[in-house]
Amino acid sequence: MNSVLITISRAISTVFFIGYMPVAPGTCGTLAAMVFIWLLQPSIPCQLVILAAVLVIGVITSGITEKAIGQKDSRCIVIDEFAGYLCSIIFLPLTPFYIISALVLFRIFDIFKPPPICYLESIPGGAGIMLDDVAAGAVSNILLQAALIFGAL
Repeated sequence: MNSVLITISRAISTVFFIGYMPVAPGTCGTLAAMVFIWLLQPSIPCQLVILAAVLVIGVITSGITEKAIGQKDSRCIVIDEFAGYLCSIIFLPLTPFYIISALVLFRIFDIFKPPPICYLESIPGGAGIMLDDVAAGAVSNILLQAALIFGAL
């Protein structure tokens, strides 16, 4: 495989090398997404475009990186956490409470991977790397949406 393509894929799939943090690289990748949302405060249409782009680019680059490293769903690949967090916050108010709550819930579901989230890890390649985190983000979002709708938060 082309070494330039591998280098670019590795940079993107590790969220510009955040994935090489020695402690909690997944949490670091999630924090990068949280800071991104917090600082940019993108509109919902913009969030949808960003999420779609991160999902497509994430599937491609994480699959290339996984093959290059030779390790299934390596800890250094954190674009999946970035995408999962984007799923957890989309359509919610971008207030500190929701931004932080989305991070906490997403990390809980991403780390513990209850069924059916855990089943998505068995999908091969970049799709499998991304989908379990997208599902963890979706479950987090659903819980926060329900709390918002029913006035619990």
